[in-house]
Amino acid sequence: MERHVEKLLNKLSVVFITIATIIFLFLILQTPHTCIPTTNHPRARLLRFPKSSCDSARRYYVPISKKNERLWTAQDWKKKVNSYSLFFQSLRDQRLLSNHSKVLCVSAGAGHEVAALSELGTRDVTGVELVESPPLVSRADPHNLPFFDGVFDLVFSAHLDEALFPARFVSEMERTARVRGVCVVVVEECGGYEMKRILTMFKHSVFVSAKNVTLIGLRMTQIIMRSRNSS
Repeated sequence: MERHVEKLLNKLSVVFITIATIIFLFLILQTPHTCIPTTNHPRARLLRFPKSSCDSARRYYVPISKKNERLWTAQDWKKKVNSYSLFFQSLRDQRLLSNHSKVLCVSAGAGHEVAALSELGTRDVTGVELVESPPLVSRADPHNLPFFDGVFDLVFSAHLDEALFPARFVSEMERTARVRGVCVVVVEECGGYEMKRILTMFKHSVFVSAKNVTLIGLRMTQIIMRSRNSS
């Protein structure tokens, strides 16, 4: 009796192993339902990014020049560049900026201010940001700028209030500005107390002026400091 039971169990084991092997091979060979076929599937053209690692649909490389062409022809880009142009023109009127000025834009984002300065005729403009946007903006840490001391005639930033370490950010602006050069920052519109806190961060500059301005549609405060010595 025991031998009959043992034979039956062995037969059942063989059957279960065979079934399991067939199921395993079926799962390996079948395309998962999460994958989108590379043929003319009606949903394929709607997908911008792969839904799974097995989605091998063709994706086209868009060159930087093409991306920039789309960006620079957008109305929002033109409006912001025009706003920066008006802002920098006021600095030209104060004789703080000229075509021969060497300018650094810190935390320049996509490069609106760099484009505006170039359009105004400033020949030497450098824009830096944590994420580069070639050809206008190069990658660099605003808290550790890769430039020698006293290189720039004017150092500008509209993003001081977004800095992770504001004091270090300001220190690097001062360090790279030449003696008698200027640091210009634009921050969210502020009053006397906030203004004083910002001014105390400039250890090697003297206060020139401050006023409220409108930049890229926002009410902001412009602060101009003149470098008095090397930091």
